Amino acid sequence: MLQMGDEVTLYTVVFVVVLLASRSPVWTTVLTASLYLFLVMFRFPQAPASRARQVLRPARGAAGSGGVSVVAHRGGGHDAPENTIAAIREASKNGATGVELDLEFSSDGVAILMHDETVDRTTNGSGPLSQMSFSELRKLDPAAKHRLRDKFAGERVPTLEEAVEECIKLQLTIYFDVKGHPDEAAAALKNLFKKHPVLYNSSIVCSFEPKVIYRMRQTDPEVVTALTHRPWSLSRFGDGAPRFSSLWKHHWTTLLDVLLDWAHHHVLWKLCGISAFLIQKNFVSPDYVQYWAQRGVEVVAWTVNTEVEKQYYQEQLQVNYITDSLLEDCDPHY
Repeated sequence: MLQMGDEVTLYTVVFVVVLLASRSPVWTTVLTASLYLFLVMFRFPQAPASRARQVLRPARGAAGSGGVSVVAHRGGGHDAPENTIAAIREASKNGATGVELDLEFSSDGVAILMHDETVDRTTNGSGPLSQMSFSELRKLDPAAKHRLRDKFAGERVPTLEEAVEECIKLQLTIYFDVKGHPDEAAAALKNLFKKHPVLYNSSIVCSFEPKVIYRMRQTDPEVVTALTHRPWSLSRFGDGAPRFSSLWKHHWTTLLDVLLDWAHHHVLWKLCGISAFLIQKNFVSPDYVQYWAQRGVEVVAWTVNTEVEKQYYQEQLQVNYITDSLLEDCDPHY
């Protein structure tokens, strides 16, 4: 829950901004009160703390003195072809506590594992997912462009169901990264949780899109959820380079980034009732971890890919982290 200081700060900022914009005390009071009522009426409470801790701090495979969870990004895309059954198995063999898996859908509505909107980067195929049926995807080779493709020949694009069953068998925590399709994703995940109740205590649903998390909580408020965020994501790429050459577009999206960041930290997390906040590693600090701890929210850092960084997160910050490799240093995937 927000602390009292947060409540006062939030509504004070809204009141002052609206007052300066409208110069109407009446309208300012009405709009600020409306925001308060909206949050009171439509926000979701956080999942029970005991359940969130089981998911985020499982006893199995925890590293470091603080029981830090090490989560394989896309199943550990450096050690095996990303988002495949082979990646899940390799992650378990290499000591991961859990795996982060990307949920997408074929054109005929089958829930599958895939990070991109097209199959070009990871498979021997080409084209958008939205135009490919599951039977067509099943014929592709998801190991085709991986550095260890010879070792993992014969892999197929897995269904969400297949991946979940493998994770349950290996006792891995699952971080479901939902790329979009809030209604379809919520329905698919609800069916999975109904079929495999163990997921309530061994998985978390994450997304960059707050509407996805809100829809998930509407569909099943017992599910542990998280928002994923990278500051300046609208105006800059993951490596920091500007997205737009146009100066006015860059400044406009920078302003939107400021507003989005403020919303994540002061409104959206509370509205969705999240239990964790997944944040790009460069923005994690002891003060930042403490900020969220005071609100009953765990910080998970991504993507942590060097041994020095891993030691820092495990031993100093004692926060969970997501990594592309459990075996060696590698370049980050944003």
